[in-house]
Amino acid sequence: MAGVDTRAGDRAVELMKAAVARTHGPAVLGGVGGFAGLVDVSALRDYRRPLLATSTDGVGTKVAIAQAIDKHDTIGQDLVGMVVDDIVVVGARPLFMTDYIACGRVVPERIATIVAGIARACESTGTALVGGETAEHPGLLGADDYDVAGAAAGVVEADAVLGPDRVRADDVVLSLASSGLHSNGFSLVRHVLAERGIGYADRSEELGGIVGEVLLEPTRLYTAPLLRVIDDPGLGAAVHALSHVTGGGIAANLARVLPAGLAVDVDRSTWSPPSVFRVLSGLADAPLESVEGTWNLGIGMLAVVAPERADGVAAALAAQDVPTWRAGTVRPAPEDLAGYVHGAKGVAGGAARLVGAYPA
Repeated sequence: MAGVDTRAGDRAVELMKAAVARTHGPAVLGGVGGFAGLVDVSALRDYRRPLLATSTDGVGTKVAIAQAIDKHDTIGQDLVGMVVDDIVVVGARPLFMTDYIACGRVVPERIATIVAGIARACESTGTALVGGETAEHPGLLGADDYDVAGAAAGVVEADAVLGPDRVRADDVVLSLASSGLHSNGFSLVRHVLAERGIGYADRSEELGGIVGEVLLEPTRLYTAPLLRVIDDPGLGAAVHALSHVTGGGIAANLARVLPAGLAVDVDRSTWSPPSVFRVLSGLADAPLESVEGTWNLGIGMLAVVAPERADGVAAALAAQDVPTWRAGTVRPAPEDLAGYVHGAKGVAGGAARLVGAYPA
């Protein structure tokens, strides 16, 4: 009989309840299964002027690789990385998140595995997972197809918002290492592998493992380490702006958080892109420079900080297992912006470009 399997949906909820509950503190009311999640925000009365920050995103075509090798335990972290790490960019502390999974057929164990990954990542970022929806779309999606998306909200004091208005000439730009591809550029990845006849279940000596498993390396989560730095009395005020390196690459995302009239040259010689990027660019017969607008090439987040505290911020992040290094300095923008990215994603901000050569 045509239709959706409500019993499978109920079973999926039962399987995920414990993982979701672990993200709940005393501010979350009502548990799992209601029509809406409830969060007590009485604590916001302690803020002088609280601003709510919101973000929504998905994982993109990376889910196709998870489906191809039937491995679904890391996609949830990718989703949280894409959503919650956008919240911290403005200096906000995440409060809660909701998720949405659309699928052709509800397989309770698969759905529960995806949500468990979301919950683990929410727990590590201090975010309550307060609700979600699993929607079965037979006839629209294949039986084993699915997509995931989510939305989150956070809070920040109005006078503590990070962004271009805090950035000054001579500020230092720090690069925070990525864990791999994160969740952007997978349309190109899939095209390159298809052109070369490489399957996700194939073993690659160059990549150091099963192709699909290497590509599914989950997105590094920056929220907790960055909030610890921001909350540090000696370091927090030094952080002027943050940029999450997602779609558009390094230069475009950095330009978004610079004020008009300022520019940054990101020095390629300051880091060596990890092997996954070198192997994929080699398979594409393309230089690394040609994919800088598609892949993060080893930089997942950028921090613009006061020069006198740059070493301290970098050390604090490195101590939390986030490799961090100096990549450039903010300076007045030249009159000729040829070669720079500016006005990225509708933001009439500063300018950024990558210069120099990558280490061999």
